[in-house]
Amino acid sequence: MTTPAGPQRIVCLTEETCETLYLLGEQHRIVGISGFTVRPAQARREKPKVAAFTSAKIDRIVALDPDLVLGFSDLQADIAAELVRAGIEVHIFNQRSVQQILGFIQLLGGMIGAVGEAAALIAELQGGIDEARGAAAQLLRRPRVYFEEWDEPMISGIRWVSELITIAGGDDCFAELAPEQSAKRRIIADASEVVRRAPDLIIGSWCGKKFNAAKVAARAGWHTIPAVRRGLVREIKSCDILQPGPAALGDGLRQLRSLIAEAASTS
Repeated sequence: MTTPAGPQRIVCLTEETCETLYLLGEQHRIVGISGFTVRPAQARREKPKVAAFTSAKIDRIVALDPDLVLGFSDLQADIAAELVRAGIEVHIFNQRSVQQILGFIQLLGGMIGAVGEAAALIAELQGGIDEARGAAAQLLRRPRVYFEEWDEPMISGIRWVSELITIAGGDDCFAELAPEQSAKRRIIADASEVVRRAPDLIIGSWCGKKFNAAKVAARAGWHTIPAVRRGLVREIKSCDILQPGPAALGDGLRQLRSLIAEAASTS
């Protein structure tokens, strides 16, 4: 009998690793997930929740006897260090761009012996990206887009979001901030700067809470912004675009395409 390749008991500290394993048909390997996981919905019903984002129940994770824990970024460095000291193997991904997200899927597939399945998923996502670029080239104009990741303080979109806006046919109003890994370095201290940059479309994706379009539109001086005047203040849920995994390149990009196409055709 052939022994399955790679780790068999995996804890996913973030949503994108969990969703990717489900898409690869390898969900049976998952023994614990983040409490913030909403994609896929069945994961919340099937898997124990053992972590938030910057905190985790170390004792519960250890008790699950994982042979691999998967996390993301320096924000989970302290969790990773505790688990390493407990003798558990940990891998922290740090993908920030569209290409790095595709690379993350490839690497994860290789780690678990699902190379072919990962290649098929990457090809599907790349096909959607290529289709989006083709459709963007047909737009009458490229609308200016302000993407807001948080409201107090105001934080603009992270790198992969900015890249997806470009792919979908828009121009990110704060593209110069997108490469900054730290959210603190993407803070827009002066709300009137958004007014000056005059976005045609405002997209909110407040991580962890519902976007309030009316509150945004009522900000001082924002009534003059083209997006506000035309009623183009919209939401993309954070689970669809702020996770650096398949969701952003799939559902997130599809929603961006629709909103940007609407803005491009609205005068």
